[in-house]
Amino acid sequence: MSQTNASSHDDLTGRYDRAAGSWGDKMRTLGYYDAYLGFLSSRIPRPDARARVLDVGCGTGAFAEAWAAIHGPASEITLLDPSAPMLDRAEAALMRRDIVPDRAQVMLGNYQPPALFDHLLAAHIIEHCDDPAAALAEMRALVRPGGCLWLAASKPHWCNAIIWLQWRHRTFQPDEIAELLAASGWHLGAEYAFPAGPPSRTSRGYLARAI
Repeated sequence: MSQTNASSHDDLTGRYDRAAGSWGDKMRTLGYYDAYLGFLSSRIPRPDARARVLDVGCGTGAFAEAWAAIHGPASEITLLDPSAPMLDRAEAALMRRDIVPDRAQVMLGNYQPPALFDHLLAAHIIEHCDDPAAALAEMRALVRPGGCLWLAASKPHWCNAIIWLQWRHRTFQPDEIAELLAASGWHLGAEYAFPAGPPSRTSRGYLARAI
């Protein structure tokens, strides 16, 4: 989102502010929380539970909550989102799992962490960026060498044509994602096909490592 112009940023954040109240329930009903559980559980061995994790554009925290459900209260999670109402709900979701997250109400390009992260979670963020490669490069700057990016991105499907009417987002073919990652300091290690429900039609998962 960092590469979108300021007026577009404000408009998008305002729409997310207004949607925050029902967003979490909607994501669960549509199956995205379960989809993120499957994606994060797909790699064996699992990541270290004490790794430092950043959820970029966290929304109401479905991706971060899925991480917490797998790894438990030892997780050190930071939530990043420009929308305060979204951050409030994401923070509450993690606190119900005995995790007190750090939170950063800021755009991706303006975030300066106190230390680099081991894992980045990023669900449906680059779709809203004017320059997705630049946004991915900004994410790369936030992780240590060898750190992981768990990326969920929209893919071409008629369901996304309907979603586009509200959010004006992009969709990406897998080869486009591979090129964007390679251009921004990431090595694509694996792809993940969400197996069921709306996530299987709208999205695809990608696991990349920082070069």
